[in-house]
Order: sequence, then C-alpha cells, then structure tokens
Amino acid sequence: MTKAAGRSARDSVWREGRARRGGRSGQPSGLDRERITEASVRLLDADGLTGFSMRRLAAELNVTAMSLYWYVDTKDDLLELALDRTYAELRLPDPENTDEDWREQLRELATAYRALLVRHTWLSPLAGRYLNIGPNSLAFSRVVQRVVRRAGLPAHGVTGAISAVFQFVYGYGTIEGHFLARIADTGLSADEYFEQAMSAVDEIPGTAEVMQESKDLMAARGGDTVAEMLNRDFTFALDLLIAGLEAMVARG
Repeated sequence: MTKAAGRSARDSVWREGRARRGGRSGQPSGLDRERITEASVRLLDADGLTGFSMRRLAAELNVTAMSLYWYVDTKDDLLELALDRTYAELRLPDPENTDEDWREQLRELATAYRALLVRHTWLSPLAGRYLNIGPNSLAFSRVVQRVVRRAGLPAHGVTGAISAVFQFVYGYGTIEGHFLARIADTGLSADEYFEQAMSAVDEIPGTAEVMQESKDLMAARGGDTVAEMLNRDFTFALDLLIAGLEAMVARG
C-alpha cells in the first residue's frame, strides 16, 4: 500500500496507542471516537471524499470543529478510522471449518469485498493510501490468508494467489462503484443509462464495427439487466481465478 500524502510509512492512527486517544479531562461531553467514526462513514457515503471535511463533520455532530481534535490528531487519522470501520461490515467465514469448501469460502469473501467497495465508493482510494492495519482490516486479511492456504498452494505462491483474486475484486468493485455513482448523478436507472450510452456510442463515426462485435459478445454472455451482466462477468472471472489456483496446485 502507498502512504498518504505528507505522511511517512510509519504514520498510522493505530500505532502507539493513538487509536485509544480520548478520556482526558475537559473533553466535550456526549462525544466519543465511536460516534465520530460512525458519523464520518455516513458523511463519506453521502458526500464522498471531496465533500468530507472536519468542519462538515462537526456540523453533522452539532459540535465545534476544534472539539473533534480531542479524539484525533488529523483528518487523515479520522479517514483511517472510517476505512477500518467499513471492514467490520464483512461477514467472515471460519477458515478452520474443514466442513466448508475453501473455494466457496473464497467466493464468499470476494463477493462480500466487491459489495463493500460498491457500497462505499470512497473506500478504494483510502485502501490504497493507508497501511490497513486496523483490527477489522487485519481480521479480513487473516481470514483471506488462511482460506487461500487451504487450497494447497506452496507457501511461496500464497501471496500471489491472494493478489490475483483480491486485486481483481478491488479493481472490479472500484470501477463498478464509480459506474453506479455516475448513473446516480443522472437520475436514470442503470438499465436506462446503459441503453442511452450504447445508443450514443453507436452514433460516433468509426465505432460501429467494434460495437457490433461487443454486442455479439454481450448477447452471448446473457443477462437482461445491467446488474445481471455485472454479476455474470464477476462470477465467471472469479471462477477462472479459482480454476487457476486449482491448476497450480495440480501442477505441484
């Protein structure tokens, strides 16, 4: 992961007990880190990263902006807390449960992560900016690692397998989230937007042949709605990756 602008690789709200800040005399009553973090997630969902500010958050909580600094040192700390809070929404399978197939557990994790990225479109840039060492993020990473290890890959291939699956999910979920956000701004449904977009592209000179080929492929894929098309592509791509892991194990 890359570091935040102006922050060293060692900077994190989770280091040196900083995540437990608060509880000092003179701090504002009725306010705590839990409440601030929850409000931050709501505000980020509503306004995105560009609309998020300490002043806007303070107004949401009906406190002064300065009172927030009793609980965090910087805006970056607050964003890092909000990022980790989203990972708490993930339902994690038990990787030690050998009655459950590792393939199904991996599909469950990948599908849940995709949904998280779509639900919180601001998550993906923050996941690439911070260290992701909060308790919820670490719990997710630990389960992913243990599930993939159950596939039977050699130890040196486990991190590559995790990268193949979850960097795909990260990219897919990020693009899907941006696509749905763009649609929401138009006031159209996803299907209406798709139809308008396809019609508009058909009118651009030089695109007819390429678009006709794309239409043939989309027809072969199937799916009557945008949601169905997105789900079919995601499922097929994920199956390809899992089949690749199985093939690597079979090769020894």
